[in-house]
Amino acid sequence: MKRTLWIVAFLVVVGGFAGFQQYQSWSLNKKPQDDAAVKPQGGSERGEGRSGAGQGQGRGAAGAGGGGRGQGREAVPVLVATAMQKAVPVQLRAVGNVEAYTTVSIKSQVTGVLQKAHFKEGQDVKNGQLLFTVDPRPLEAALKQAEAALARDSAQLRNMREQLKRYGELVEKQYVSREQYDQIKANADAAEAVVDADKAVVENAKVQLSYSYIYSPISGRIGSLLINEGNLIRLNDGAPLVVINQLTPINVTFAVPELNLADIKRHMAGGRLSVKANFPSDEGRAEQGILAFVDNLVDRTTGTIKLKAEFANGERRLWPGQFINVGLTLTTQADAVVIPSDAIQVGPEGQQVFIVKPDKRVELRPVSIGQTNDGETVITKGLAAGEQVVREGQFLLAHGARVEIKDASKVAEETKGGGRRGGGRGKAKADGDTQESAKAGDEVKGEGRRGRKASEGEVKEAAKAGEESKGEGRRRRGEGKSEGEPRGSKGQARGES
Repeated sequence: MKRTLWIVAFLVVVGGFAGFQQYQSWSLNKKPQDDAAVKPQGGSERGEGRSGAGQGQGRGAAGAGGGGRGQGREAVPVLVATAMQKAVPVQLRAVGNVEAYTTVSIKSQVTGVLQKAHFKEGQDVKNGQLLFTVDPRPLEAALKQAEAALARDSAQLRNMREQLKRYGELVEKQYVSREQYDQIKANADAAEAVVDADKAVVENAKVQLSYSYIYSPISGRIGSLLINEGNLIRLNDGAPLVVINQLTPINVTFAVPELNLADIKRHMAGGRLSVKANFPSDEGRAEQGILAFVDNLVDRTTGTIKLKAEFANGERRLWPGQFINVGLTLTTQADAVVIPSDAIQVGPEGQQVFIVKPDKRVELRPVSIGQTNDGETVITKGLAAGEQVVREGQFLLAHGARVEIKDASKVAEETKGGGRRGGGRGKAKADGDTQESAKAGDEVKGEGRRGRKASEGEVKEAAKAGEESKGEGRRRRGEGKSEGEPRGSKGQARGES
């Protein structure tokens, strides 16, 4: 009986929770349906607006198609440019890498403790400027020892020379043998050689002592300090103490296809070739240099040849390791017809342009193009100077289509203003959507609270019913127990009788 009551209580709790979930789902679905029922007219108006917009777009597309076939009555708005005749440089373009004019790795020539670094990292240093001081005390002691040995041997040499002088007088008077004189002379010559050796040792000790003071061999910019003060440095260590790069002048290396090698050599015979370096972040300002080196070997793997240009780099805009756009000017093409590169289209027959005639109709004309430089392309055939070409809006045009020439400055202003208005509308719409979302969230939270309260009431009622069932069961068990006691007493009495 007790197990049955617990099962009933559990089923009541589960049923209450399932009812709460069903009520919450029903309350959430009811709100959108009510909103849709309240505003059916607005939705139909929006649908009509969308259908109208779709019809307008269809008509616009049809009009564009008619314009593309050259049969539409409406003029197609385009932007045009005039073909100009001017001198254009013939250039070879590549991506170059900036390299220091001279790079020096400073290493120690003696073993000792690094006492002092006389510079700051990233500082400009001059030729002959003191950079490091290595502990000079052991080398100073070695120099003094060498000087002492030189003084000793010099004194012995002076004594030998005096003996040689005396023995020379004696040998003339035949007071000593010639053999003794020769021995004294040999000893004096040996002492003189020892003194010369001591002088060399002293010079070497001075040189070693000078290595304790490291000076800059070039003028340039110093890099990061790789070994700090207090460290023991050894002779011929692999890692340098610091690296110095010479930045003025500076080199730029780049590679061009080997097919251009003959043209480069031919134009180099007539004089120096100029090189222009442009920065991706600042195309307006270019550095001017000259071609200083052509490699003596073509790279077999890439089919290119290495070139090196030298730049003065007075403003130090070029920095080692930097990648820049390089243009090598071979010659200058005079009276070249150029148009914007955007005006050139690619068709079945090759490159072509739309030319605007005086009657505001366009002509599709094939052209032959040359090199491209700074967004302009040289037209070698098919176009004359002064003709107008379409540079924007070609996708709506065909041969014979009528056009309306737009002012580029006005179009840019309209585009800028439209972007600002669109941004304002988008912001206002986003704010409205945010407010609606917040309101809907508050309503959902309220429904959830009411649902939770209802569920808690159901659970409490179920618990109360379970307690009442437990009390009823206890009472029944008590009654059964009280009835059983008299029956037991009666049976006992019968047994006794």
